[in-house]
Amino acid sequence: MAKIGRFKNDAARENFLRAYAEAEALWPLPATTMDIATSLGTTHIRRSGAGEGTPIVLLHNFGGNGLMWHGVIETFARDRVVYALDTVGTAGRSVQTAPLTKESDFATWLYEVLEALDLERVHLVGYSHGAWHAAAIALHDSSRIAGITLIEPGGVFTKPAWKILFQMIRFGVGGKSEENLRRMMEWLSPGVTLDPLEQALVGPAIEYRMKIGWARVFTDAELRSLTVPSLTIFGEDSLVANLEATSARIAEHLPHGELVTYPNTAHGILFQIPERIATRTMEFIARHDRESAAR
Repeated sequence: MAKIGRFKNDAARENFLRAYAEAEALWPLPATTMDIATSLGTTHIRRSGAGEGTPIVLLHNFGGNGLMWHGVIETFARDRVVYALDTVGTAGRSVQTAPLTKESDFATWLYEVLEALDLERVHLVGYSHGAWHAAAIALHDSSRIAGITLIEPGGVFTKPAWKILFQMIRFGVGGKSEENLRRMMEWLSPGVTLDPLEQALVGPAIEYRMKIGWARVFTDAELRSLTVPSLTIFGEDSLVANLEATSARIAEHLPHGELVTYPNTAHGILFQIPERIATRTMEFIARHDRESAAR
C-alpha cells in the first residue's frame, strides 16, 4: 500500500526547517509565500517577479526544494511571474496528506495548484527529479502547459548505464554521512560543492522517506504524444543518461523538442553555469511565447 512521505524523525524535520528558514535569506528578489491546499496535501509556493510573460513554474530536484532556484530566479523573473514549488511528497514546507499512487497524480496535483493560483497557462521548468515531474505532467495533461524545460532529466529518455546504477546503490548503502554525501557529489556533479547551509538542508532531505516513486523511461509512443514545445538540457559529462541515445530519441519522436548540451559540465550543470542555463531557458520560453501570440 502506498504511504505518505515523511522525515526520518522529528529532529530531522526540525533541523531541516531551521536550515530552510536560514536559506530563505539567499533569495535575491522580493517574494511572497503561500500554502495551497490540494487533494494530496498543502503545497508551499514562493512567488517572485512581475510582467506580462507567461508565468513559469519551477520543479526542484531530489534532495532539493523551491529555494534551490535562488541563483537563477533573477533571470527567470525579469518579465514575468515565477512560482517556485516545494513538490508535495518531498522534503520541504509542503505537507503530503494523501498518497501519490500513479504518475498521473503529479498532473492532478499541479493542476489543482494552477487552479488555485488562477493560472490558465504556464511554462514548466524542472531539474533532475523535477524534470521527470514536468515531463510526466505534460504527458498526462498538457492543457495548461505552454512548454517544458527539462534540465538533466534522469530516466524519461534513457536509463543510466548499469555501472552507474550500481555506483548509486553503493553510495546508498554507504549511508548519509557528510563524507559519503561529499563523495557522491564529487562523482555525480564534479565541480559542485555544498556549503554548510546547503549540507544542513540536503542531509535531512536525502533521509526523507519519499513515497512518490522514481523516474522511468517513456515509450516512443509517449514521447510522440508530448506535443508541447520542449527543451532538454544536459551536461556533456552527465552520468544520468546516454546522450547519444537521448539525442536520437528526441530527433525521432519529439517533433517540437530541442536538445542542448554543454561541454565540461555534468549533472550539477544548473550550479556550474547557472546564468547560461537560465539565459538559454528564457530564450526558449520567450520564443514560444512570441509564436503563441502570433497564432
